[in-house]
Amino acid sequence: MSQRLFSLILLPLLVVFCAVAGADDELEKRASWKQPTAAEVKSQIDEWLATKQVDELTKEKVETMWSQDAAETFGTDVLDRLVTTVSIVDDSTKELVEMCRSDERPLPLPKFDQLDDANTPPLVRNNLRLQYARWLAQQDLYDESLAKIADLKPEDVVDPASLLFYQSVAHHRLLDKKKCLPAVAKLMENKDAIPRRYLTVAMLMESDLKPLKTDSLDEVSRLMDDIERRLGFARAGTRVRKEEDDVIAKLDKMIEEMEEQQKKQQQAAGAAGGSNPSQPMPDSMPGGGSGPGDVEQKRIGSRSDWGNLPPKQRQEALQQIAKGLPAHYREVIEEYFRKLARDGNN
Repeated sequence: MSQRLFSLILLPLLVVFCAVAGADDELEKRASWKQPTAAEVKSQIDEWLATKQVDELTKEKVETMWSQDAAETFGTDVLDRLVTTVSIVDDSTKELVEMCRSDERPLPLPKFDQLDDANTPPLVRNNLRLQYARWLAQQDLYDESLAKIADLKPEDVVDPASLLFYQSVAHHRLLDKKKCLPAVAKLMENKDAIPRRYLTVAMLMESDLKPLKTDSLDEVSRLMDDIERRLGFARAGTRVRKEEDDVIAKLDKMIEEMEEQQKKQQQAAGAAGGSNPSQPMPDSMPGGGSGPGDVEQKRIGSRSDWGNLPPKQRQEALQQIAKGLPAHYREVIEEYFRKLARDGNN
């Protein structure tokens, strides 16, 4: 290959390669957190073990677990190895570690004092909190999960990727858009240092939550999902009742806005028709009825059965109203009419 051809073809490719590499390096420099290596974690464990009275057999188990032969993998494996090490050395943590390995959910949840004990070394306390929060999130207990890790920072744990991921998941499921999106963005600062499943879910959460608007049908649907989740745990306290009231209030607001919009459209159509009439209206003639003209008086809204409709007709009306909407909106609409009935009785 001639020198001129080399200059024309290879040099531009080298420039592009260097530019891409430089951009990656710059992105890495901008990352606000990094995943510690297994060797760095082992060093922290050695410092902790120096403060404990550990027999030789236990020391050998720990050394084997953290030997050079142990694979250098993602932080999730490092976290698992750390909490296993802690349970080997400290018997008081075994119940928590074993529960986090199980799919069974004891109710009520046990109280683990060491998670909030200031005398527990930060290495142990913070990472056990993360392990427990991960298990809680996997059990759909997002409030409890977030309570354990909301105040933790990436540098507090040996697996910052899992910390940021489960913080994001909890905020996402609790519809906290303002906290979820920054946590997702921070997680994705180190795309190459996190498991692919974390990256994929993080991107989905971001694209799912960004367009979410307050007081939209989408938000109402998500609130209903959260209510259903809480009721599944036999919870019907203040939080659930507040969310139920929010759903009704948001739906009521949407219906009022739709009615107002329809009224404006009718007024606009009437004004347009009045300015350019096509033909005069025909004379109105009285009907040929000969009855006395008495009409049964009904108190609209005073009954809980939607204007005294029989159950079959009530269901047909509900189906017509909810036609074309997702299935769960039917529940919202039905609850809305129940509320109207309750208000009418009061």
